[in-house]
Amino acid sequence: MSDTATAAAHGIRIVLFDLDGTLADTAPDLADALNRTLELHGRPPLPYSRIRPEVSHGAGALIRLGFGGDFEPARQDLLRFYQADIHRKTGLFPGMEEVLGQLERHNIRWGVVTNKPSWLTNPLMAGLGLAGRAACVVSGDTTSNKKPHAEPILHACELAGGHAPGECLYIGDARRDIEAGHNAGAATLIALFGYLGENDRPDDWGADGAVERPEQILDWLVLPRPKQEK
Repeated sequence: MSDTATAAAHGIRIVLFDLDGTLADTAPDLADALNRTLELHGRPPLPYSRIRPEVSHGAGALIRLGFGGDFEPARQDLLRFYQADIHRKTGLFPGMEEVLGQLERHNIRWGVVTNKPSWLTNPLMAGLGLAGRAACVVSGDTTSNKKPHAEPILHACELAGGHAPGECLYIGDARRDIEAGHNAGAATLIALFGYLGENDRPDDWGADGAVERPEQILDWLVLPRPKQEK
């Protein structure tokens, strides 16, 4: 059986990734933006270890962390700082480039489904050199509903070639990602290397599996790892 046929035997024709905390490590740039916002408003900075677990939950969660509640002027400041330096420190998680390369070599399409708005998603994907490689990119404002609704994943399957949701694997680091996959009828994996907090209980999310490192995605798909890996 060929490698592609082996992966196809798993029923997967397209792999979709959450963006923040799954495909890319965006926390350093978002942490910088939050601390610059706190400084602007006369507040002390927060340690990176406190900020990282909140990154997957968006700008509102970061502002609540830093200010103890919703504060729209500060949220706008954070977004302005972040947009200006959106990929200064951001990169793919170690091993993720090899995963994408193997998917491409074995004719399995991949894309992104994120709640991040398109005016941030698109420049970030371009800055990472991924805009021309992804079969689809669905942002938080692409469809009428965001995750955990099924619509973004269903739309991504259509954009990527009309795939049935049962042929899709969705990978994310938050409960809503797994719920979105379930709601769409897709297989799901939890990215344990992402931005999980100490109160998260991923064993309770009902995913089809979990990976501690990106290259384990290939193991789950029954695809070989790149030859340079031992």
